Amino acid sequence: MTTSTTSLSPADLRPLAEGFSGKLLRPEDAGYDAQRAIWNRMVDRRPALIARCATAEDARRALLFAREQELPVSVRGGGHNVSGSALADGGVVLDHTLRRGVAVDQETGLVEMEPGATLGDLDEATAAHGMAVPVGINSTTGVAGLTLGGGIGWLMRRDGLACDHLVAADLLTADGEILTVTEDDHADLLWGLRGGGGNFGVVTRFVFRSVQVGPEVLAGQVLFPFEEAASVLRRYRDWAADLPDSVTTVVALRTVLAMPAFPVSLHGRRVVVVAVCHAGDPAEGERHVAPVRTFGTVLADTVTRKPFTVHQQSFDASVPPGLGYYFKSHFVNPLSDEAIDVLIEHNARSLQPWSFTIIFQLGGAVSRVARDATAFVERDGGFAININGVAEDPANDAEVTTWARSCFDALTPHATGGVYVNFLGNEGDERVRAAYGHAYQQLEALKARYDPQNVFRINQNIRPIEPSPG
Repeated sequence: MTTSTTSLSPADLRPLAEGFSGKLLRPEDAGYDAQRAIWNRMVDRRPALIARCATAEDARRALLFAREQELPVSVRGGGHNVSGSALADGGVVLDHTLRRGVAVDQETGLVEMEPGATLGDLDEATAAHGMAVPVGINSTTGVAGLTLGGGIGWLMRRDGLACDHLVAADLLTADGEILTVTEDDHADLLWGLRGGGGNFGVVTRFVFRSVQVGPEVLAGQVLFPFEEAASVLRRYRDWAADLPDSVTTVVALRTVLAMPAFPVSLHGRRVVVVAVCHAGDPAEGERHVAPVRTFGTVLADTVTRKPFTVHQQSFDASVPPGLGYYFKSHFVNPLSDEAIDVLIEHNARSLQPWSFTIIFQLGGAVSRVARDATAFVERDGGFAININGVAEDPANDAEVTTWARSCFDALTPHATGGVYVNFLGNEGDERVRAAYGHAYQQLEALKARYDPQNVFRINQNIRPIEPSPG
């Protein structure tokens, strides 16, 4: 935690306040503390100003104000990022939580979205037309940050990442210009926005290409005893290798929480969860999913036909806002026996019931995009593993942090060296470089072109490339 020492008076704010359509919050104002609270309780920062933007022009004015005052700038969409990059301590937050509109063009299949929309907002708008935009796995996540970092989710093996469906954006640059970015105009920026994070400006409007979904998907979770984890995970891995693209799978090692989705008899029990989502013919899906039930002793089975929007909310209650979250993450390819053994050993040591490890199967449509086509470069299949240390009580924050780091360290020899940027905490430059791999130098050059002073640095920061001597 750091503490803001910057103070802005009403007189300081007067030039910004005149004509500002949204709401400006200083630390002295009612509602400030509620608005600075984000998903991860471990992040406790005090911005000098939260500028709740109602329009793109509000964002532009707040950015220029921050630059005039020489204050750091951050951007808040859904506020779900584990590193807390939504909050500029002692700086100005361009807060988009008032801007959650989504507009669907049924004829073209294009979806326009404001930067504060959540996955739930997007899903609700598109589902009414039998459409979806491939996004994440929690309806409370902000679409903006998820997309700019890549966007893995329930439809990715069939349809690709969220960033693969981004076709246009309005981008507020560091000098206050708003550019319309498309494949034809500023194509270099569109490449960078597809996975490069918020390094190049503030996206004030997104345009996505949608896909057809439903009206139902075959989806849900099958739970097995943790004691059978070694055989369940190996059988899962071998089964997943031959799945068609229509099936996306996510595996979790966790404790069953006291929630209505599962029988009381399972509450507090450590389990292996194999979650599936089949987007296609339901009968075909049943054939593909049926083998899961043979992996071990089935404790619970929620796999059934349901609206995609319902499935999208199935993990929400297990990752609520206000807990302390600490992430560590790897890509692994393959999911070897040794990696499985490490995950089992360390998850058996987790003492806090909210902590868990989640394994995302990649491949399919994700792998069919060229590695140089977007700033998201991990296109070779395999699995993204996210180790989540989660504490309800702040007194347990150190414990879950130590546990997550220990599991991460033990898994490192079995990992690719890469990492999904949306799962990064505050881990330093080398880990950011690891997230972007061969694309990093191109991203540095793009940063130097559009943000040479590194105004947009409160993020997984890509520093502008240094000019050559002479």
